[in-house]
Amino acid sequence: RCPRPGLSLSPRRAGPCPRPGPGKAREALQDQYQLGSLPGRGGFGSVYSEMRLSDSAPVAIKCVLRDRIRHWGELPNGARAPLEIVLLDKVSSGCGGVIELLEWVELPNNFLLVLERPERCQDLSAFLAERRFLPEEEARGLFRQVLEAVRHCTSCGVLHRDIKPDNILLDLATGQLKLIDFGCGAFLQDTAYTQFAGTLSYSPPEWTQHQRYHGEAATIWSLGLLLYQLVLGKHPFRRGQQIIWGRILFPQWLSQECQNVIRRCLSMQPLDRPSLEDLFNDPWLQGVHL
Repeated sequence: RCPRPGLSLSPRRAGPCPRPGPGKAREALQDQYQLGSLPGRGGFGSVYSEMRLSDSAPVAIKCVLRDRIRHWGELPNGARAPLEIVLLDKVSSGCGGVIELLEWVELPNNFLLVLERPERCQDLSAFLAERRFLPEEEARGLFRQVLEAVRHCTSCGVLHRDIKPDNILLDLATGQLKLIDFGCGAFLQDTAYTQFAGTLSYSPPEWTQHQRYHGEAATIWSLGLLLYQLVLGKHPFRRGQQIIWGRILFPQWLSQECQNVIRRCLSMQPLDRPSLEDLFNDPWLQGVHL
């Protein structure tokens, strides 16, 4: 089990992380944070809601068990760390659409990641469960934010690999989205990936059929699924616990331009899908027809 953060004895910080200031790493975490609720639990760890005592800023602390860590990497300062920390270190600055890693600590049996947390927030999955689906223009604005976050990650050489409503946090006060949970992430590569990481119901058909996929094509597929869920509130192919490929159904009230974006993203052939830049410049994303 993940211990309460107050059990830290000699935590270790990631050098490039900008906050908190020098010397904080050697303070016991119980003196820095007030433990709150346990809002999330995933395949790679538990996430605690916290408050930073120095300035009352809300944060989240993700606890990852050491024996669940499959991949490791190296930080710019030479420190060895779980790959999730290395990837977050690369992408968590320079883009408001990606969750920021504030610091991390190493314990004997686990790692603790201190992350920013909007004061009033909700993941998109819960948000859609309440709203069922979103008006097209609202969905377009949120989807564009996700594209900007994904484009930032790509420019940093990082592939998220698990884009879905559960991993997108919405700031209810500002409407800003943040891409979270890089536990399935990897470094971006030109060659095909032959190991799956992520959520199977969001995997592209080439993985199901050939057990291989390319990073950008798989990302575009997951973005198409996300957009369909934003405007219609459900997975286009899922029936019960199975994924059934077939014709994509749209209601008459959804604009043809939006339908075209989804169809292109969900092309069964990876080479028929748009690139990230092509998608970003699509007239529907630019709001040309609105």
